[in-house]
Amino acid sequence: MSTIGLSAYMCLFFAGCFCCCKAMSAKLRQEARNDRPVIGILTQMVSDEAMKPFGKTYIPASYVKYVESGGSRVMPIRLYLTTIEYKAIFKQINGLVFIGGAVDLEKSEFARVAKIFFTLAQMANDAGDVFPIWGTCMGLQLLTVLVAGENLLTKTPAENISLPLNLTAEAASSRMFGSFPSELMNALTTEPLTGNFHHYGVTVKNFQGNKNLHNFFSILSTNVAENGAHFVSTIEGRQYPFYGTQWHPEVNRFQWDKRQSYPHSHHAVQLSSLLAEFLIDEGRRSFHRFDNPEEEASSLMYNYIPVYAANFTGYEQIYFF
Repeated sequence: MSTIGLSAYMCLFFAGCFCCCKAMSAKLRQEARNDRPVIGILTQMVSDEAMKPFGKTYIPASYVKYVESGGSRVMPIRLYLTTIEYKAIFKQINGLVFIGGAVDLEKSEFARVAKIFFTLAQMANDAGDVFPIWGTCMGLQLLTVLVAGENLLTKTPAENISLPLNLTAEAASSRMFGSFPSELMNALTTEPLTGNFHHYGVTVKNFQGNKNLHNFFSILSTNVAENGAHFVSTIEGRQYPFYGTQWHPEVNRFQWDKRQSYPHSHHAVQLSSLLAEFLIDEGRRSFHRFDNPEEEASSLMYNYIPVYAANFTGYEQIYFF
């Protein structure tokens, strides 16, 4: 081979290697995961008189166990902090959970803090900085208020009842349910796997009638309330990693009050397990982190002791703050 031919060959060789390395680098970045995620859980304001002696805010331990069972650590997010403090917390956690409860979804401190994090999460995701949000029961309702810009809740009573889901056509290809085994997907539509404990919800009519909601979320499932209202029971962000269930996946494994309709069957437990793992997998896509190990250690739920509460609430254990 001539010197010119050899030079041309070497140029092509190194150019190919460079392109290959760039492609491999991009693929590695895309597949990178954070295997030490921390998921924040926003505390709820205490309203029950029996709970007030223990603290101003709380998180039922079932939510904490649910998140930890998926492979994450938990950081309680206190209310009544400043926006600057919440911005600092946002940079430390890898996802956020809005729990169930009963507060004003527009004027409460819970709603104020949730809006701060929701806005930060939108901005981060728009910039390629993945940050998931999960809303359970009231958490789903809060997500609809934040997106719709108004409270669309109406009476959709499904109190203390377990139901199968009426899955929509979008469920099978969704991020939330798309990887479920076919047996479980079938069970979801035929067995009472989802525990419902709510008086209010968003009807399918109200949801589809609000352009903001319809464009932002896909409806993955619906259900019929005791009064015949057709309500939205599972949602997933079309562009954002934001998810909501009007039902409670955490109770399937971590709440046992015999007075409550908690589903504990094999498929119910499998459903809870897979959803917890799904949520934490979404959190692994975030690379937010604490600046130092000491601050991280002092911020986690391990620093708190849950209170046995089955004798005065429907929860076995509650964390108070």
